[in-house]
Amino acid sequence: MPSLRALECLLAVAELGSVTRAARHLHLSQPAISHQLAALEREAGTALLTRDRRGVRLTAAGRAALPEARRAVAAADDAIALARAVGRGTAGAVRVICAQSLTVPLLAPVLIRWNQDRPDVTITLRESTDPESAYAMLESGEADLLLFPDLRITGFESTTIAEEEMVVALPARHPLAARAALRPSDIQGRPFVHFTPDNELGNWIQRHLDNVDLQPSVVFRTAVTAHAPQLAAAGLGLTVVPISAITPGFPGAVRRFDPRWIRRLVASTTNPRDPLTAQLIDDLHRTGLHVPPDIAEQLTPAEQPPTDVAPEDR
Repeated sequence: MPSLRALECLLAVAELGSVTRAARHLHLSQPAISHQLAALEREAGTALLTRDRRGVRLTAAGRAALPEARRAVAAADDAIALARAVGRGTAGAVRVICAQSLTVPLLAPVLIRWNQDRPDVTITLRESTDPESAYAMLESGEADLLLFPDLRITGFESTTIAEEEMVVALPARHPLAARAALRPSDIQGRPFVHFTPDNELGNWIQRHLDNVDLQPSVVFRTAVTAHAPQLAAAGLGLTVVPISAITPGFPGAVRRFDPRWIRRLVASTTNPRDPLTAQLIDDLHRTGLHVPPDIAEQLTPAEQPPTDVAPEDR
């Protein structure tokens, strides 16, 4: 296979019409140019150049090879330029798998800025409710970055992005809406909107509602995390969801737990040195999780910092 240097020599000689001028242009010696051209002709099995007292000219084979040689050299230049841009974090692609409820409040604000500031970067997003499958994709190289609640899964580089509160969503006129905060025992026996088995959030909630059996009171199950609070507000009952699942203008009531349920949101990767992935993680950390002001107002006292954590974080 011909080397890129040999093709560069062919192009230079063809454009400048002289081995001497080509050597000067490429900062090579004339013997080095001649050696590269001879190797190229051996590879082609035919003469590419003719030499006479007027200089060097392309043969028919040389003229035929010239456009492809030009494209090959240009492609190599483009490859190096793209690699440099990716190294600087200004081009390339990042494959992200994000927990379903985190796409809008956590990822979207950063994506909007990246679309404006990094137009040559492509972010491919897949939403998921199954963290185990997502981590398997990360391990197999099918994804570059995961955004999920912290599951303490080892073998990955994880960075805490934000903290998120788990809350109770219920109809605005529900009797429990009169309380500032609820305890897990308050849910017992109340009509409950739960999650289908393919949404791991349902299992997480059940594990952390100590001594509360939800099964007899489940009136509906949904696979979509953001649908659960809307169904609750419509009057089906109440539900437990991450605050990221509550949209602005939510028509129901939102109440926190006492003590509060806080879970960490982490960005996990297998290649923390990748410039694009590292920059995306850094921007997500700086931006944090957006909570709509009208929802934050319901979680009194809003100014109190988190002091309690979910059971597995104690």
